[in-house]
Amino acid sequence: MTRGSTLSAHRLSDLPDRLAVPALPEQTRTPPPAPTALDGFNGVPAAEARRLLLSCLRSLRWAHRVTVHRPYPTLDALLAASDEAAYDLTASDLAEALAGESLPALSPHAYGAAHMALNAAHAAYEARFGHLFVICLDGVPPHESLDHTLEAIRSRLANDPEEERVVTAEELRRLARARLASLLRTGG
Repeated sequence: MTRGSTLSAHRLSDLPDRLAVPALPEQTRTPPPAPTALDGFNGVPAAEARRLLLSCLRSLRWAHRVTVHRPYPTLDALLAASDEAAYDLTASDLAEALAGESLPALSPHAYGAAHMALNAAHAAYEARFGHLFVICLDGVPPHESLDHTLEAIRSRLANDPEEERVVTAEELRRLARARLASLLRTGG
């Protein structure tokens, strides 16, 4: 009886009746990837996820909507869900989120250099719209943040209340997105 072989057989010189089996290349095992901040966010209990999200935007509805759609496969998917939830904020959701905001973070010397102008602009804005001025300064160089903020306040003071509600909602969405991305890139 003749056996067919798909592998070439080698005879061992010291064992004439035995066939040698070719050695298989050593299998290398790649270790599983290290857990990421996103993995951590996806895996924490819902209450903890909401707490983390509320540090980005103080809207219970927004935090709930982002939490219930976990797990997110990528940071981009999470940020897209964050954006989508922010687009749906109602007037009361905006008021809740605005209540948790503070003045934009400017360099310390900026407040000293233009303290009166900035305070006056903030006061005028709050008197006109009844809430704190919010702006996302993501991508604005620190040395330009004061000018950018003052220009935005002056420009937005010309908005009617409904126009400003839309602009404010967009700024809150951008703030939440930037904070969430920063939170998950730094790991907490």
